[in-house]
Amino acid sequence: MDNNNVQRDGFTSKFGIIAAAAGSAIGLGNIWKFPYITGVYGGAAFILVYLICIAIIGLPVMLSEFLIGRRAQANAVGSFKKIAPGTPWYLAGWLGLAAAAVILSFYGVVAGWTLDYVFKAVTNQFSGMTPDELGGAFGGLITSPLRPILWQLVFMALTAGVVLGGIKDGIERYTKILMPLLLVIIVVLDIRAITLPGASEGIKFLFSPDFSKLSGAAVMSALGHAFFSLSLGMGTMITYGSYIGKKENLGTTALQVTIADTLIALLAGLAIFPAVFAFGIEPGAGPGLVFITLPNVFNMMPGGYIFAIMFFVLLAVAALTSSVSILEVVVAYFAEEKGISRKSATIWAATGIAVLGAFESLTYSVVDFTLPLYKGGEVLTLPFMDWMIELSDLMLPIGGLFISLFVGFKMLRSDVEDEVTNGGEVKVGYLGAFLFLAKFVAPVAIIIAFLNMLFGWL
Repeated sequence: MDNNNVQRDGFTSKFGIIAAAAGSAIGLGNIWKFPYITGVYGGAAFILVYLICIAIIGLPVMLSEFLIGRRAQANAVGSFKKIAPGTPWYLAGWLGLAAAAVILSFYGVVAGWTLDYVFKAVTNQFSGMTPDELGGAFGGLITSPLRPILWQLVFMALTAGVVLGGIKDGIERYTKILMPLLLVIIVVLDIRAITLPGASEGIKFLFSPDFSKLSGAAVMSALGHAFFSLSLGMGTMITYGSYIGKKENLGTTALQVTIADTLIALLAGLAIFPAVFAFGIEPGAGPGLVFITLPNVFNMMPGGYIFAIMFFVLLAVAALTSSVSILEVVVAYFAEEKGISRKSATIWAATGIAVLGAFESLTYSVVDFTLPLYKGGEVLTLPFMDWMIELSDLMLPIGGLFISLFVGFKMLRSDVEDEVTNGGEVKVGYLGAFLFLAKFVAPVAIIIAFLNMLFGWL
């Protein structure tokens, strides 16, 4: 099949590009991780460090991915093959493809938990439950052999349904609906949270600058989250970049996506922590925050039934817009490199990843399957799903490192300039700074963050 003679689908509007790319970046981590680490590591002081990390790593790597994809007009693997034919650089694309499959396998499981909690919220199952009972309910969900898999399959079917429609009629169409919905829900939750008596303590937790908390671990956390939060290193932004029209300003687009991602993360914090502090509950991070702590908060909150539904719908929407972009990485590869129809590629990719995810879910219940992983200076023996999560944490910075080095050293400067200036139509004053960051600053920072993850120095 000669893919060069096939008209590629693509985004049709600036808003569609921003909605899709921001939807990819805005996921569960924005809601259950970023707000908490912001509060723990000094509030506004941490946000300042985080923004610096975004500027030196996040933006350069995102722009690198966008321009690789648009230059090649191809999937994550095909882009490297087109720009650097006959070289092993295509392995960087393969790494992104593998990372996407790994991440979506467990992401679908966790997203399935959010659907289960939407159902619980709608049917008012949280009402009257004590904190211990809420903890038991969550433990019962993830250790059930059947229920998480059923919800995971529903979620993967929704993801595949969007991807089946293609870029214009699928991903762009639905993210243009879902992203404004996400923003409306989060603003309503913010208004409710900050108007609760005692909410000021939660606002202080998030935004009061405390530079004494800016330890080395805080800087590493900001560095790591700046990278992982933006869906970098797994081929999503390369793939989405290939669907961006030649008239769009890539630098502006990367900046807008980054701002949207950071803004939603901060708004999520405003929705969560004022409410948590208002009811005197100790804040935490991760699944425990959203599946145990917050249902407890909703039980005590006037109108909590409605706000519980809104919050878990918010989680499900954030998960869906991210999962769509991850599945598209795999589908685009099989459709373009292997000549498989988009429909078949979507069905087979979604099915294979769902089967892998189902097995991972079972390792929390009836399947005793663990693997060793060296991380943080020690060998961890983990259930297979936890092992996959930790593995993805190690894969993404390697992918980002290769992408940054590829743009900085392998691509012709003239080709890079041609993409960021839209063939000379757009004047940019940042090209030299961008290439310096891509060649030297971002790679060094990524290597430091990776080695810290591996050896646990800080």
